[in-house]
Amino acid sequence: MRIFVTGATGVVGQRVVPLLLAQGHSVTAMAHRLPAPSHPTGAAIVAADLFDVKALEGAVAGHDAVINLATHMPATAWRMLFRSAWRLNDRIRREASANVVAAALRGGVGTLLQESFALTYPDHGDRWIDEATPLEPIDYNRTVLDAERSVERFTEAGGTGVALRFAAFYGPDAMQLRSYIRALRIGWAALPGGPVRYVSSISHDDAAAAVVAALNVPAGAYTVVDDEPVQRAVYFGSLAEQLGVRRPRFLPVWTTPLFGPVGEAMARSLRLSNRKLRTATNWAPRFPSVRDGWPATLAQMKDIR
Repeated sequence: MRIFVTGATGVVGQRVVPLLLAQGHSVTAMAHRLPAPSHPTGAAIVAADLFDVKALEGAVAGHDAVINLATHMPATAWRMLFRSAWRLNDRIRREASANVVAAALRGGVGTLLQESFALTYPDHGDRWIDEATPLEPIDYNRTVLDAERSVERFTEAGGTGVALRFAAFYGPDAMQLRSYIRALRIGWAALPGGPVRYVSSISHDDAAAAVVAALNVPAGAYTVVDDEPVQRAVYFGSLAEQLGVRRPRFLPVWTTPLFGPVGEAMARSLRLSNRKLRTATNWAPRFPSVRDGWPATLAQMKDIR
């Protein structure tokens, strides 16, 4: 297949491109300008602007599939708490995703994969959550619905549109993981919500493998998450054990509103199921649980020891 990838130098995209190339696909990676600051070896590089539909049309034409992984996350964990830090990411999900769909349809693309966000599911305590559960985003991630509506328009027009709802990422280049580690060293779990609330995770590597596997799934939304979501006590306790520090204390529940809308979302108990994706593909996470993923992740983070 000829595959066009946006966000190809992001934490997931930079892992997706080599996997596609290893499977024999022809890959075009989009950059905002040339020469690209970093680019995947073996992929063709094209300069285009996500907010310029005409430029996108020319870049996308002739491809069989488009994988849209473009995002713009706040640069630091503390900035995530400010609504203003999400403005460009909102615009990418609302406008750029619609532009990518328009360009793909005009270019005769048959398959479109769109990055989405599983942390928009509602708090369900210890109950399992799957794709039948309606999303309930809050202000800072409401544009997830815009991105997924663009995917639906692609499918309604005759293509195969797929929304990949990623769970909480972790990996050696995950900014938030470094924040968690710093907090653990002083004895705290840096995530709102009590110790029994669930965290659903996916490693960057497993997320990339899921993207490649999803090229052949039927249209629809798929939650990309590991096999075993864990309670916060296990999430932070197992990480603390790997770091050789004591198990942390948890922030009181009354502090959650102090973190604003982002804190509200982060405090949700999300026990997400990957059954739909695993049934539709041969994908399985290398790390069944974040407990299994911590040792490999920390081994790559030489500077945190």
